[in-house]
Amino acid sequence: MKPTLFILAAGMGSRYGGLKQLDGVGPNGETIMDYSVYDAIRAGFGKVVFVIRHDFEQEFRDKIISKYQDHIAVDVVFQDITALPAGFAPHPERTKPWGTGHAVLMGKDAIKEPFAVINADDFYGAESFQILADALRKVADKENCYCMVGFQIENTLSENGTVSRGHCQVSEEGYLTGVNECHGIQRKGDKLVHTLADGTEAEFPAGAAVSMNMWGFTPDYFVHTEKAFIEFLQKNASELKSEFYIPTVVNDLITSGTVTLKVEKTPSKWFGVTYAADRPATIEQFKRLTDEGVYPQKLW
Repeated sequence: MKPTLFILAAGMGSRYGGLKQLDGVGPNGETIMDYSVYDAIRAGFGKVVFVIRHDFEQEFRDKIISKYQDHIAVDVVFQDITALPAGFAPHPERTKPWGTGHAVLMGKDAIKEPFAVINADDFYGAESFQILADALRKVADKENCYCMVGFQIENTLSENGTVSRGHCQVSEEGYLTGVNECHGIQRKGDKLVHTLADGTEAEFPAGAAVSMNMWGFTPDYFVHTEKAFIEFLQKNASELKSEFYIPTVVNDLITSGTVTLKVEKTPSKWFGVTYAADRPATIEQFKRLTDEGVYPQKLW
């Protein structure tokens, strides 16, 4: 059974100011997402599912999905603030999405096999997809056996500002025991620091594994997530901005002993455009990878 790649793209239109301005960073205008799909195919994923919004469905199908359909099976699901369990309704003035945990829940009817979850606008590297695909194939007939790709913090920094990362607490056996969201991470001299809630700085451990939202789940995750989302809505349904996140669900499931989650470490270097000033370096990185033969001159 081949695993599925689930791409969180519902925020794409708003982040990029419309799909027409989807940022091209490859030698032929390829997007970061193009490289993710290409790497997933090489790693043995059998299907790609996108979660998007209804308001840009046709443009997304025409400009994005059409590129992949001859290469891998593609499906689309939708995230909408009104897509809630029976008995719940959003505040009439709410416009903010319900978060990544809710976005993943939208895939419950489209995905019946082990699956990976990634962001649409992060570059994870070919090794990361191979590592995750191999891990998911090992749990094809199991339940409550999850995994994630852990990046070394030094491979995820921006030279143009601070970043926020999920600091992974990992047992000696390699299993996740918790994720702590850390903000304001940057290099200062020969050390890494992050900003605490009170505004002071503390040292961030060198070589630490961090989450870049590259998860691997078995299908039972949807059952757990739906239950957790109902509990979240019982407290927050009337809120305008509260969100339901993947790490929140994962932390609760691990703490309760319901699931195990193996941290699969990758040597890959993360790329992204956290700041506008990151774009030239990202373009140069993709040019280098193309020149070295890691990727063909034209992906599709």
